[in-house]
Amino acid sequence: MADKKKIFDTVKYWLVLNLGTLALAAGVYFFKSPNHFATGGVSGLSIVLAEVIPFLTQSEILMIINGLMLVLGFIFLGRGCTFKTIYCSAVYSLENFLFELLVPLGGALTDQTFLELVFAILLTGVGSAIIFNCGASSGGTDIVALILKKYTSVHVGRALLITDTLIAASSFFVFDVTAGLFSMLGLFAKAFLIDGVIEDIGKSKYVTIITEHTEDIGAYIIQTMHRDYTSYTAQGGYTGNQKTVLMTVCSRPEARRLRAKVKALDPASFVIVSDATEILGKGFREPG
Repeated sequence: MADKKKIFDTVKYWLVLNLGTLALAAGVYFFKSPNHFATGGVSGLSIVLAEVIPFLTQSEILMIINGLMLVLGFIFLGRGCTFKTIYCSAVYSLENFLFELLVPLGGALTDQTFLELVFAILLTGVGSAIIFNCGASSGGTDIVALILKKYTSVHVGRALLITDTLIAASSFFVFDVTAGLFSMLGLFAKAFLIDGVIEDIGKSKYVTIITEHTEDIGAYIIQTMHRDYTSYTAQGGYTGNQKTVLMTVCSRPEARRLRAKVKALDPASFVIVSDATEILGKGFREPG
C-alpha cells in the first residue's frame, strides 16, 4: 500500500511540475511575446532581444540564454544546479520552440491588450509558483540568483528586482511607451501574484483533536491517511476531566476527510483546524 502511494505521489508530482512548466511556456508564447510584455526574467530579455536581433526568434533566443545559464550553473554551482532545474529549463525552452513551430502567430490573439496582459500574468505567475512549490525552478535568472548568493554579499532579491526592472524599462526604447507601461505594470503585478499563489499552494492544515476515542482516530490517521500524529493528555478547565489531544498536519483534502471521520467516530469531540503556511519535513517540503 505504501509503495502504491509512493508511486502515485511521484506521478502526481511530475504531472503537476509539467503542468506548471506548460502554463509558463503558454503565457510567454501566446500573450507576453506577441504583445511585447517584457516583464523581466529571461523571457522578457528574449522578447527585447528578438526585436534587436531579427534573424533569431524569441524562442530561439530563449533556448540560447537558458542553455548559457545552465552552463554557468554547472561551472559555478555544480550540484547546486539540480536535475529539476535542468529539466524545467529544457522543457520550458522546448515548449516555446514547439509552440512556434506548431502554432505560428502573426500578432496578438486579440485587440484587447489589457486582457492579454491579465492572462500573461496569470499563466506565467501561476506556472512559476507551481514550479517553485515543487522545489524546482525554470532556470534563467534563478541560476544567476544562486550564483550571486554563493559568491557575493549582494542582496539577491534586490539585485533580481533591479535586473527585471531594467529589462521591463528597456521596452520603452525598443518598442513604445504603451509596451513599456504594460511591461512595468506586469512586472509588479506578477511579483504579487507569485507570492500569493506560492503561499496558498503551500498551505497545509494543522489539526488538533480533543477526544476520548484515541485508538480509532489514531488508527485512521496512520492506516488510512498514512500520516503520523502526536498525542498528550490534557485536563479540561471547567469539568476537570482528562482527555487525549491528538495533533497532526495534512493536506486540505485530508483535513476535510479527517474532520468528517472524527465527528462520525466521536460526535462529542472538538476539532480545531488551522492553516499551516509552510511545513518542512518528511511527507511535506524538504528543507532547502
